[in-house]
Amino acid sequence: MDSSGKTLAARRFAGLALACAVLLVVCLLSVAVGSKNIPLPEVIDALLHDTGRGDAYVVWHMRVPRTAVGLCVGVALGVAGALIQALTRNPLADPGILGVNAGAEFFVVIGVVAFGASAIGDDVWFAFAGALVVTVAVYLIGASGRGGVDPLPLTLAGVALSAVLSGLVSGIALLDRDTFDRMRGWYAGSIVDRGWEVVLPVLPFLCLGLVLAALAANSLNAIALGDDVATSLGAHVTRTRLVVVAATTLLAGGATAVAGPVGFIGLMTPHVARWFTGPDQRWILVYTLLLAPALLLIADIIGRVVLRPGELPVGIVAAFVGGPVLIALVRRARVSGL
Repeated sequence: MDSSGKTLAARRFAGLALACAVLLVVCLLSVAVGSKNIPLPEVIDALLHDTGRGDAYVVWHMRVPRTAVGLCVGVALGVAGALIQALTRNPLADPGILGVNAGAEFFVVIGVVAFGASAIGDDVWFAFAGALVVTVAVYLIGASGRGGVDPLPLTLAGVALSAVLSGLVSGIALLDRDTFDRMRGWYAGSIVDRGWEVVLPVLPFLCLGLVLAALAANSLNAIALGDDVATSLGAHVTRTRLVVVAATTLLAGGATAVAGPVGFIGLMTPHVARWFTGPDQRWILVYTLLLAPALLLIADIIGRVVLRPGELPVGIVAAFVGGPVLIALVRRARVSGL
């Protein structure tokens, strides 16, 4: 290995250690910060000794489950964003921009209004169906030209479908106020009052999505060079795309079912990861597993303190942060390479 390779490897491992430390600190803050701030020494003591009373009750029965939900949702959205960016070779793609979240959201609303779905188990299936339908539709539009999959039509189709579906959701919510009131927190993108009973039914699907993402990572490195080169290197392009679509559907659909439509997490995290890792999708996915939940939990913590004793949903805070980041990425002379 030459000196540049050693430098890159050292930077990757150093960044990985830093990401682990950041995630640990953010998790502790997520457990400590709220309407009642709990000092970190007491948080650690409560985590080690669950007495079921006082701060220990708050930590174990309210904040630990919420933090776990944030971890799962952050991982799912981040990895889904990394997969979509790699598949489309579009550094501005994420589940929100390509309409995946909007599709899951629309199908969940239809399930609630038309079929009376109210349990999280019901919402999951509608969210998965919506994510799959929109992902396939956007992909088919992007692949309809002579040159194969083109990032620009993919992005335009995703934005257009997302706008249409979001408008339909808003219209349905206005026509059925009872449904809107019941779904207000979910519709804004929130992990408030989400606990084990919400995340555990979705967890197997998220784990399966992560397994599929790991299986596709190496082939995505080849696809980044172009379909012809990838085929010559032995990569199965069509199979890899199907695996990525399935993984994205499971991850984005499951995350949307749990927390509602949370945008920009899947857009920002892969870019931060590439600063440390370069274009290797295997390393990007590993970094995303750590950075995306940290970013989501930071947004959740900010939402708890800016309107204390009230809270801002994490989806709104993520949009405030992600909007300027998206503008900065578009205006950059060189968007981080894929």
